[in-house]
Amino acid sequence: MSALAESGAVAKIGPNAVIRVAEALEQARGSESVAQVFQAAGLGHYLTALPSEMVDEREVTRLQAALRERLGIPVARSVSHDAGLRTGDYLLANRIPRPVQRLLAVLPARLASRVLISAIRRNAWTFVGSGVFDSEPGRPTRLSVTDGPICPGASADEPLCDFYAGSFERLFSRLVHRDARVSEIACQANGAEACVFEVRW
Repeated sequence: MSALAESGAVAKIGPNAVIRVAEALEQARGSESVAQVFQAAGLGHYLTALPSEMVDEREVTRLQAALRERLGIPVARSVSHDAGLRTGDYLLANRIPRPVQRLLAVLPARLASRVLISAIRRNAWTFVGSGVFDSEPGRPTRLSVTDGPICPGASADEPLCDFYAGSFERLFSRLVHRDARVSEIACQANGAEACVFEVRW
């Protein structure tokens, strides 16, 4: 458990977890589905103006739950994965300095992976909220999120944290190795202790 969770404070995470879901959902199903899902999640106020600041992590949990309930797990997973890819694109365009990107591009993949993981770890609070991020470099590389905002309270026979998988895949494929692919090999929604993502290239 993170120190934030132990304190009982409300954790906030970056607005991409809302904004990119809205974009991906509109692309996949149209604006009517966006309205239905956001209303079901109690986030109708974002239909007139998407967030520009950090959001309450519980809003992200409700949004992901509404996606699954309104659209079914297969569609929800596809939308979440696309939203994750879009989040990666946003980070590459706006948050990771170009000189750093150029440096990573010329480093050996193994070293670039370690540098990227270090950066992800420093900024993990912006996407795991009160959860905990951990990593295990190597081939394959493993990343984990425990008690993050994507799947709390959910129960399924398949992994549900495609938002993270998409985000990690975009970053690793652009900054570490173009053939990098990410799969979630364990999920708390399936009873695992943590949501674990395996990066292979």
